[in-house]
Amino acid sequence: MSDTQAKISELIAKNKVLLFMKGNKSFPQCGFSNQVVQILKKEGVELETVNVLADAEIRQVIKDFSSWPTIPQLYVNGTFIGGCDIVTEMHGSGELAKELKAAGAK
Repeated sequence: MSDTQAKISELIAKNKVLLFMKGNKSFPQCGFSNQVVQILKKEGVELETVNVLADAEIRQVIKDFSSWPTIPQLYVNGTFIGGCDIVTEMHGSGELAKELKAAGAK
């Protein structure tokens, strides 16, 4: 495991709700990242964010780490949930709220 993979694993383990995104929760720098932040705010959860624009290595390695080609990427309780489309779909169906509640994030 590379240092970057170890750092990603540690961040995921340390944070109940973690979003790898472009920008941060106060200043999203991409429409998809902003959409996921807004959904999580509606869900009423505390979240931490990692700005992939600030670290090119994390930006690349996270895609390999999750086997998911795009940013943003949401992790809840150590589990990869998905990107913007999946999070939006899960929010609409109520599945995201259940997942967040089960993780103790709500």
